[in-house]
Amino acid sequence: MEFREMVLKNRSYRRFDESFEVLEETLKELVDLARLTPSAANAQVLKYKISADKGLNERIFPNLKWAAALPDWNGPQEGERPRGYIIILSDLSIGKEHKQDEGIAAQTIMLGAAERGLGGCIMGAIDRERLYDVLEIDKEKYSIELVLAIGKPAENVEITEIEKDGSTKYYRKDGIHFVPKRKLEDILI
Repeated sequence: MEFREMVLKNRSYRRFDESFEVLEETLKELVDLARLTPSAANAQVLKYKISADKGLNERIFPNLKWAAALPDWNGPQEGERPRGYIIILSDLSIGKEHKQDEGIAAQTIMLGAAERGLGGCIMGAIDRERLYDVLEIDKEKYSIELVLAIGKPAENVEITEIEKDGSTKYYRKDGIHFVPKRKLEDILI
């Protein structure tokens, strides 16, 4: 797959084919890609918790907010939920100045997922307090940064141009999830 094609396939998917199993080994391979990425001062503060376990996934799911721009939608229904999660954590004993690291790691993981025919959603809207308990993570030692939902996409996501009103909010129409993007000439200064 060409790199541009991989970037175009790497959308924020919110509906998955829950019958498609995501293996723990696949999640480990994706984390291994992130492990090799650049890190601020090469401190490598990020740690990862993975889940391909149905029971744990069911406990992770309600702690995520799926689509702020779709207020009438509470997230994927049963049968549409991700089969894997990668939780990106910061090891607070190593350092705190790393805010770009989780973005680099998350994008690398998602590109790796796209290469494998998978997709996902990077989420920062998380009920962290409850998720610490669900994952049995010591919040004095680790900070939950992002949750990546991983699965086989079961929705069509299309890039579209921004309408005349200038809104960048994504929307759904006729079963298609549209994501407005600014034109190249509008972002070059």
